[in-house]
Amino acid sequence: MKPHVFFNIIMVMLIMVSVTSCQAIGDIFQAGLWVGVIGVVLVVALVFWIFGKLFR
Repeated sequence: MKPHVFFNIIMVMLIMVSVTSCQAIGDIFQAGLWVGVIGVVLVVALVFWIFGKLFR
């Protein structure tokens, strides 16, 4: 096999692996975003509930 053909095969495989890993990282960050949003909503609700109990 010629060296440039081997190099081309390696580069194509590297690009394929990189693209799928970027998609996986994007999915992880998207899931983390929703976990963060739900966490913030719960904390704000807890703070309002505590202040409601204190000032009654």
